[in-house]
Amino acid sequence: MAELTPEYIDRMEDILRLYEKPWDPKEPVICLDEKSLQLLEDVRPARPSRPGRTGKQDSEYVRRGTSNVFCGVEPQAGRHLTWVTKNRKANTFAKIMGRIARAYPGRKTRHLVMDNLNTHKEKSLTDYYGPGKGSQLWKAFTIHYTPKHGSWLNQAEIEIGLLSRQCLGKDRIASLKDLIRRVKAWNRKINRKRVKINWTFTTGKARKTFNYCIDKY
Repeated sequence: MAELTPEYIDRMEDILRLYEKPWDPKEPVICLDEKSLQLLEDVRPARPSRPGRTGKQDSEYVRRGTSNVFCGVEPQAGRHLTWVTKNRKANTFAKIMGRIARAYPGRKTRHLVMDNLNTHKEKSLTDYYGPGKGSQLWKAFTIHYTPKHGSWLNQAEIEIGLLSRQCLGKDRIASLKDLIRRVKAWNRKINRKRVKINWTFTTGKARKTFNYCIDKY
């Protein structure tokens, strides 16, 4: 377990209070995380399963590079925003922030929960879009950083789990094109179903579980 410092508690309770608020379409709560993937090609074609016969995947494969998937989710609304990228560099993050803003036009603000990585900063946006546009885009969000070693507070981790189980599975994906096609299809399907995340861990449960008193800090 991470050290329960005042900063950890402040950030944890900020996010938990955010999750406890009723859904407000004018101020959507979006969680964002990233998943790195290796692109792997089978040396010999896998044998698909069929009735009475188990599928088989050869142990040999060829590495075809790496890729990344940005997983965004609005848990209370069941809205899913998934984008495949070549990497997760600062300029790529800046583009994703632009896409999220365009997905939620005309909002009072957009609450964004994410890890406190060095690329998850206003500088990434100002470097890519320029000082004026970059700062304006950054101010369109209210940022809520998870504490160090507290990524479990980001519901986008649950979204990554859904993507891994329902979309990627144990299959090898050889190209960025195939990965994009596959993820887009899954994103359309899960959005049609409006799959929501039922988060039940509250500030009260946090204080009881971690055995701390807020007055102490």
